[in-house]
Amino acid sequence: MELVIPSQFTCPISLDLMKDPVTLSTGITYDRENIEKWINEGGNQTCPITNQELKSYGNGIVDPVLIPNHNIRKMIQQWCVENKEHGIDRIPTPRIPISSSDVSELLAKITNSSKLEMEKSSSCEELVTSVKNLASESDRNKCCFVTNGIGKVLSSAFLELSKGKNAKNASTEEVILSTLTLFLPLDVKSKTILGSISSLRSIAWFLKNGSLSSRRNAVVVLREIMKLEEQEKVEILLNIEGALEGLVKLVKEPICPNTTKASLLTIYYMVNNSSSQSSRSRFVDVGLVEMLIEILVNCDKSICEKALGVLDGILRYEEGVKRASSYALSVPVLVKKLLRVSDLATEFSVSILWKILCKNENNGDCGILVEALQVGAFQKLLVILQVGCSETTKEKASELLKLLNVHRDRAECVDSLDFKSLKRTF
Repeated sequence: MELVIPSQFTCPISLDLMKDPVTLSTGITYDRENIEKWINEGGNQTCPITNQELKSYGNGIVDPVLIPNHNIRKMIQQWCVENKEHGIDRIPTPRIPISSSDVSELLAKITNSSKLEMEKSSSCEELVTSVKNLASESDRNKCCFVTNGIGKVLSSAFLELSKGKNAKNASTEEVILSTLTLFLPLDVKSKTILGSISSLRSIAWFLKNGSLSSRRNAVVVLREIMKLEEQEKVEILLNIEGALEGLVKLVKEPICPNTTKASLLTIYYMVNNSSSQSSRSRFVDVGLVEMLIEILVNCDKSICEKALGVLDGILRYEEGVKRASSYALSVPVLVKKLLRVSDLATEFSVSILWKILCKNENNGDCGILVEALQVGAFQKLLVILQVGCSETTKEKASELLKLLNVHRDRAECVDSLDFKSLKRTF
């Protein structure tokens, strides 16, 4: 016989067993998660059952007070215990979520403690650790912190501490970086504060000298800052000794896939928002071109797309094209990626091949064009035009076909497996 959950134990919104029953001022009990979504995400100001308006403050904000219904919760827990043979697990006693006033008070303490004398920074570290623990307890707590401006508070505290150089400050900054990663994406104001010279220097220090977790947190925060796509911040970071090398090392010696992706995205924003000649040369000098080609040999879809995006950006510069042209694996690997990974990867690959082959053709070097033919570039480019692509990619593919057609009398070969999963539309 199928087990039936008593109606008084189910949430009127989801009709599921309540895990954290709370009662509104209207006297109706709901599961906390569902009623909070109804009020906060749905923008509703009425009780779902009675349709009565919920009490509001003078400024029109819906009354956030939800009274825990301990009696119902205990009855539900007892019912779970009595029916454990039916596979029902006892619901844990929920933690009381933090209130907005408690959050405001905690954030004010962090702001004040970060401005105290450096030897007292341990107090700030304890406060930030409390934020981290509370935010980790529930999404509700996390949202409460975000609503009260946690990003700006932690970013400002990090900036204050980055101005002083001692072990205590470094320990607190490390905790702040770790906590910031819980509240992504960061707002523009927070990213702007973190993009100051002092903050960037500290983040770069963790990138080079921190533990594995610190380096991971540092690159995730750097990615957020570089999303601003501000040339000034890119140049500041490039001028910090070892910062670019630290990012490259995270790609070359990966900690985890997410860290590799964050590193590649950070480099992508840097490459595409840097204009000085010296900066462009640095991307090439650290061996990015060769390293990216080698990564493309064996990587997943997401990393492949990001690596191709970075490579395409580097090859906007003449130095990048020269380095890619002289590397033996460049053309074979790029042709291999056509039609094999995703539409985005194909478009990046066509763009990169266009930059390499057109540049070399202009210089009178036909050897690399013959190489492209031998690894099947001509056939793949034809298929790309047949199955459809963006206008920009179509123009580049057509131009490449014209260049390659001149040398088609040379030997050609193509791996038929490249077309195995291709579906043509009719």
